[in-house]
Amino acid sequence: MRPGAPGSRTTRLELFYDLVFVFAFINVTTLTATLLTPANLYRCLLVLALLWWSWTGFARLGNAVRADQGLLPLVGFLTVAATFLLVLSVPSAFIDRPGGLNGPLVFAGCYFVIRMAQLAVFAWVDRSDPARRQRLLLRAVLPTVATALLVVAGTVPQRLADRPFAVPLQLTLWTVALLVEYVGGTTLARRWWVVVSAGHWAERHALMVLVALGESIIALGLGPKTGLPLTRPVAVAALLGVLVVAMLWWAYFDTLAYALEQALHRARDPAARLRLARDVYTFLHLPLIAGVILFALGLKDLLAESASPETPYWGEPLGGFWVTVFYGGVGLYLLSLVGCALVALRAVHWPLLITVVVLAAVAPFAAPLPELAALGLLAVLTTIGVIAETFSEDGRRRQIRQLALEEQLAAEADQSHWRQGHL
Repeated sequence: MRPGAPGSRTTRLELFYDLVFVFAFINVTTLTATLLTPANLYRCLLVLALLWWSWTGFARLGNAVRADQGLLPLVGFLTVAATFLLVLSVPSAFIDRPGGLNGPLVFAGCYFVIRMAQLAVFAWVDRSDPARRQRLLLRAVLPTVATALLVVAGTVPQRLADRPFAVPLQLTLWTVALLVEYVGGTTLARRWWVVVSAGHWAERHALMVLVALGESIIALGLGPKTGLPLTRPVAVAALLGVLVVAMLWWAYFDTLAYALEQALHRARDPAARLRLARDVYTFLHLPLIAGVILFALGLKDLLAESASPETPYWGEPLGGFWVTVFYGGVGLYLLSLVGCALVALRAVHWPLLITVVVLAAVAPFAAPLPELAALGLLAVLTTIGVIAETFSEDGRRRQIRQLALEEQLAAEADQSHWRQGHL
């Protein structure tokens, strides 16, 4: 196993691992859309948070060692297989379905395999340090406890199915399992983990945001029912959906993604860099992903209804629940961007923050509107907010992007020089 370097970037094996999360996001969105209740929506967020923690463990592994060298590809393939099986078991992760494998046990077992495979690599890396080996045993306790809680959550409430507290008990056990991993993991990480490559860490999370946005585009294609004609409402809804997704992409990737990575590079102190990596990327990127998934969830349902011949031209009234999913998803995404900028850059992005406030204020009035009208209003407000953010940079945008371009040109020049001498 070869250690990572300060200038290392994302490997192709890590991109291969991310492909599983394309399927994961689609599967979670589809299953939630089949029965959209508050409890099922919370289950969706719980599964998403657990998937996110599994992914961040692999991101930390790829930051510490080169994921495409030595035995690491074998660990990556094992992780991909376990993650894929975990996602397949999501429909029965809370309630076992007859006629197949025990869903809760398969889900919990796959999660345990993923986490232990990651810890095994760190055990090999830390084998010569007695103090770090002792902490590794403590770190292994966390996924063990979380897995045990998942097993209990998947078995005990089913025996109490006729009791009114069965579902709250199950959701509570899942929540406690997540808290064990997140709180315990971030606490212990301060003593053992160092961000070796800031560029790799920033790039990995930016790519995952791109995967989530891509899932929204896929939801546009999978939303209409197959065999139905491409009607004008479907075309309008699809174009509005693409516009919103494009604005969400622009709000993150135009300038902020570069600025966050540059702030991580400037944090020379290991403790300060670790705090920034944890707060901005591990914590604040999770609601960023969740916001995109919520928007994709609403988009999928809206496209399916727009394609139905029985639906009026402008669609049925959106309703309070769906307006919360639609406007709340976009608002959560933009609010997470504001939080990232505040923590990393010590700057308040007022246009985005004002857009979030406007979305929250307008949402109650958008609930009785037809679905297409509500989506159009969301697209207009989001576009205005992102454009205002772009033109309010006051020179910072040009400076950040120029610095990123100069870094890219310097790296390309170094690579060309090396290739001329060695290839």
